[in-house]
Amino acid sequence: MNPQSNAPYPYEPEFSFKKLFDERKEDIKYILTFKKILAVILIAGALIGALTAWLWTPSYTARLTFVVDDSKSAGSAGGLSALAGQFGFNLDGLGGASGVLAGDNVEELIKSTKLIKATLLSAYDDHQTLADRYAAVNKLNKKWLKYSLDGKITRFPLNGIHNTRLQDSLLHEMTTLILSGDFGIAKPDKKLSFFEVNTTMKDEKLALLFCNRMIKQSTDFFISTKTKRLRSNVDRLQHRADSIGAILNRKTYALSSANQSLLDINPAYTTANANVEVRERDKIVLTTIYSETVKNLESSKTMLAQETPTVQIVDEPEIPLKKNKLKYSIAIPTGILLSGILFSLYVLITRKKTKI
Repeated sequence: MNPQSNAPYPYEPEFSFKKLFDERKEDIKYILTFKKILAVILIAGALIGALTAWLWTPSYTARLTFVVDDSKSAGSAGGLSALAGQFGFNLDGLGGASGVLAGDNVEELIKSTKLIKATLLSAYDDHQTLADRYAAVNKLNKKWLKYSLDGKITRFPLNGIHNTRLQDSLLHEMTTLILSGDFGIAKPDKKLSFFEVNTTMKDEKLALLFCNRMIKQSTDFFISTKTKRLRSNVDRLQHRADSIGAILNRKTYALSSANQSLLDINPAYTTANANVEVRERDKIVLTTIYSETVKNLESSKTMLAQETPTVQIVDEPEIPLKKNKLKYSIAIPTGILLSGILFSLYVLITRKKTKI
């Protein structure tokens, strides 16, 4: 018979909040036996917190608010959407604007890497682009020296003309960093068409320029894409109207010259009369075609004006921007708390080791 089969079950003490509380009181009493050392540690934590706040590099936030007014998207479904919004339902996509640039898709458009790269490759001053300044402020240019073939800091030319593979890769890295926290867009109220853009960077002028130019790039792309088909049709009709108008002017002068010659010609010659009639017929046909073309052109221009959305800036960032700096009132208590916790853990762990 196996002797272990009759062995008693191991004893498990019952859980008690009172016992747990008493143990924690004992721990606190033990920690307080090191009062002098604890006081020094807490003072050191406070000094470290104050030093951290003093050395903390401030950042600046540029805030911009704009509204998109699309007359086509506020059609018959606008009233229904507003009524449903009062009951907590969102019907923005029902019967209103459609396509890739409709509704909340504006947020994704503004955060596109293509527009961010185009903004980074605009001028910061006469000597550098926004990409150059962003890399310098965040100390990325020194970090990237290991990738440079000639050992020099990588620069980014204006508008990204003839970018190398390395420059494109570094631009992609900067874009990822910007999207991870430096730049953001939100819609404070889903029932309204207001959008809020925030840009937080370590350089005040950089944050201001990036925020303003990012919205300029986005709104230009948004409007041109939204009206591309109609604008192309207007340009085509305008070119056709100009061509027909020039031909009609030549036909008018030619008919006038033929009529003048008809007054001096011998009545026995009938060919001249036929020549005048042919030119007059051509002028009438061209006049009809020209009037219809101009009518279609004006109609297309009206449709283009109706389809063109309006992006209105409501609040624009201005210098000085909001300054984000670690406050002493937060850094010092945090330093005291962390130093106290670390010291307490160290004391309790070493006590347990000595007991073992």
